[in-house]
Amino acid sequence: MSAASRAPMRPNRARRRAVLTTAGGAVVALLMSACSSGGTSGGGGDTNFVMGKDGISTVKKGERDAAPDLSGKTVDGGRLDVRDYKGKVVVVNVWGSWCAPCRAEAPNFEKVYQDLKAKGVRFVGINTRDTSVQNAVAFEKRQGVSYPSLYDPTGKLMLRFKKGTLNLQTIPSTLVLDREGKIAARSLAPLSEEKLRKMIAPVLAEK
Repeated sequence: MSAASRAPMRPNRARRRAVLTTAGGAVVALLMSACSSGGTSGGGGDTNFVMGKDGISTVKKGERDAAPDLSGKTVDGGRLDVRDYKGKVVVVNVWGSWCAPCRAEAPNFEKVYQDLKAKGVRFVGINTRDTSVQNAVAFEKRQGVSYPSLYDPTGKLMLRFKKGTLNLQTIPSTLVLDREGKIAARSLAPLSEEKLRKMIAPVLAEK
């Protein structure tokens, strides 16, 4: 084949490369959006959150919204209703077994849970967007997580929150509910043990 006959193919190859590059970029963007390592926005809405320098948002007592109905089947096949914990401080952590930052923060949550459960603090996970409950069970076993998690593969429970509270694309996310079941604090990023304790302490100190 002569050089002249090969020449018309070059633009086609260039177009194919451009298409593949664009498609690859779209896949990367999708994967990044599926498990974010942080964020500051819950997606609009008036939720009275005030962002602190540490990335933790808080709401003053008297301005807080009540948490929605968080009840249903747990990862281990049981049933759970967060309203049963009224009168206690509740830490709600949204996680997925597919999420690397979730794996990194899980030991911090278990340690703080063990330290604070005698003081009336309860922990509840919301497992979301896992393709099977077996993946979630394996995650809890591997990470040594002993507190219960609601199984929410489609994000149904997350959509019950007031607009602007949580972002479906920001996993992990954590909320702290006060003793009245109202949302007192929020983090849209993975938490160290120190930051998690700092997030819980003011709510636990409330009377």
